[in-house]
Amino acid sequence: MSATIGSRIALRRKEKGMSQETLAEKMGVSSQAVSKWENDVSCPDISLLPKLAGLLGMTVDELLTGDTDQVRCLPEDQRKPLEELTLRVRIESAAGDRVKVNLPMPLVKVCLELGVDIAPQYTNGLDALRGIDLAKIMELAEKGMIGRIVEIESAAGDSVEVVVE
Repeated sequence: MSATIGSRIALRRKEKGMSQETLAEKMGVSSQAVSKWENDVSCPDISLLPKLAGLLGMTVDELLTGDTDQVRCLPEDQRKPLEELTLRVRIESAAGDRVKVNLPMPLVKVCLELGVDIAPQYTNGLDALRGIDLAKIMELAEKGMIGRIVEIESAAGDSVEVVVE
């Protein structure tokens, strides 16, 4: 995502089809204030951040940092078709094993429908993977949830991250 808070505000405002004046009106500030935010001359007051993020369809964290890995539910008109989504799984074991798996969501869906266990054999023994329900993750993705759906760090030092994007 964009490098500064101002560029993120400008980009999302334009993506939403809003003028600076419209955003200013909805925020209860002047259009000059919005212009200053977008040009990184000033920043929105901290008390305005939740409302601003909501109007722009993002989290406060995403607004401030540009981190888009956070989970969010997209409105139907902004969702990608399931065929364009990817399930990304990152596993790091305490023993030093690192595994990254990228699966097209249609493949995950077909495997679930056929009852095929797509969890690889090398995950045996990683307690952090127990209880991850791919069917539930698929259901969430179909309802518009994207981002880091699962993030686990076990007491044994294993970590698992599941992202839908």
